[in-house]
Amino acid sequence: MLRLRGFGVVLDKATIVDDVDLGVAAGEWVTIIGPNGAGKSTLLRAVLGEYAYAGEAVLGETPLTELNRRERARRMAAVAQYPVVPAGMTVLDYVLLGRTPHIPTLGRESGADLAVVRDVLTRLDLDRFAGRELPTLSGGERQRVFLARALAQQAPLLLLDEPTSALDIGHQQEVLELIDALRREAGLTVLATMHDLSVAGEYADRLVLMDGGRIVADGRPELVLTEDLLAKHYRARVRIIPGDHGPLVVPTRAATPPPPPPPPARS
Repeated sequence: MLRLRGFGVVLDKATIVDDVDLGVAAGEWVTIIGPNGAGKSTLLRAVLGEYAYAGEAVLGETPLTELNRRERARRMAAVAQYPVVPAGMTVLDYVLLGRTPHIPTLGRESGADLAVVRDVLTRLDLDRFAGRELPTLSGGERQRVFLARALAQQAPLLLLDEPTSALDIGHQQEVLELIDALRREAGLTVLATMHDLSVAGEYADRLVLMDGGRIVADGRPELVLTEDLLAKHYRARVRIIPGDHGPLVVPTRAATPPPPPPPPARS
């Protein structure tokens, strides 16, 4: 569904993403991991059209440069890491913005559009907040609203930048299970970034490890989440434990030096 070749982003004369080749197949869930500053979020934002890029980016059979903003929104939906929260806007109205690419110019939302929004709100446990203004919600509740707007677009490609960073463990599981269910039911394709390596390995079909703007590993979670790779690129001490759906990454502390011997007893 998405192909990047020789993909690069330069910001303020600094190369942030460098010569990336990446393919994401239809229906696949690919998660990009990597240390802070690796270029993960910048890559996603460039695909969305927020940054200029070098190289080739093709969605389906169409170069991204040939898609206008409306066409791009019909084919790609996104949840940013730090979305703008409009003042005075209710949850229902905000999620309804996700239907904008499907509403004719100067037209109004239809009953079908409202039905899509209501269904998404119910599935994300947000229907009781429909009339609330966004700034009155907690960080985790707002994060689910941002995801709801993206899902309401019903685009075949979903880009997620740290989608569960503000969620408690229960809502984190609900959100990821819903995304996975939509992927299986409707063929949704997911390209995400995540910091939680265990969660990333549990849900993704493939992990892509970036460091210094380049891809340094790409493959099944058990091939990427290894102690050697994480030590090299994260400078982390970890233990890898096999899990039911993917490897679990457990940080380990440095060896604690033994306490100094007690001073000799005075005679």
